[in-house]
Amino acid sequence: MDYGISVENLSVSYDGRTVVEDVSFTFRKGKLIGIIGPNGAGKSTLIKAILSLIPRDHGKVSFNGKDMRNIRKRIAYLQQRSDIDWDFPILVKDVVLLGSYPKLGLFRRPSKKDREFAMACLNKVGMAEFSDQQIGRLSGGQQQRVFLARALAQRADFLFLDEPFVGVDIASEKEIIKILKELRTEGKTIFVVHHDLTKVKDYFDQLLLMNKRLIAYGHVEDVYTAEHMSVAYNIQFPDLREKEAEY
Repeated sequence: MDYGISVENLSVSYDGRTVVEDVSFTFRKGKLIGIIGPNGAGKSTLIKAILSLIPRDHGKVSFNGKDMRNIRKRIAYLQQRSDIDWDFPILVKDVVLLGSYPKLGLFRRPSKKDREFAMACLNKVGMAEFSDQQIGRLSGGQQQRVFLARALAQRADFLFLDEPFVGVDIASEKEIIKILKELRTEGKTIFVVHHDLTKVKDYFDQLLLMNKRLIAYGHVEDVYTAEHMSVAYNIQFPDLREKEAEY
């Protein structure tokens, strides 16, 4: 079966302490997937390990049946806002243009066509009018939309977003999830670390629920159950078929 991404027996530890334990899953291409679990569950660590941004104890990851080294240019990563230096003197249009660099050859500079496409990506996320502003002058929601435009400029097939809605106003959140759903329809595979449980049924096709180890993954209705959530959060959840609650 042709899966978009496959992770086998992935584990990560820091200073002898296991943070992600023996996680395995597969997802088809063209899915919008929420990664959920309590604080400290290893959600961000899982993404970084999948993308080889941190060392793995062991584990194998493949994209469309290929090693990441052969497909790296087609993968986009939006890190947590707290990890970004918003004082760096770069304009919005140049942030988006960075998305074109992975596909450029050595010593090549972005072409006129690359710049036009970057502006088209800014327009798609509703941020074209801010193209000449310094990125740090924007609101949290605007900044996230700019970084999403950068991923669009990269023409990535796989997108990994680490808590993209933290510090974002509701209007920007709605716009971002709308764009992500459009990208999913275009065949992109998108992972989103997310903490607001009240929205998982509206936002995602599938879920990956973890607390250091994998609790469950698959369709939202199969994962987002009182039984699975109680195991992951170590508290008793109500019957989620009748009532949804935020934890």
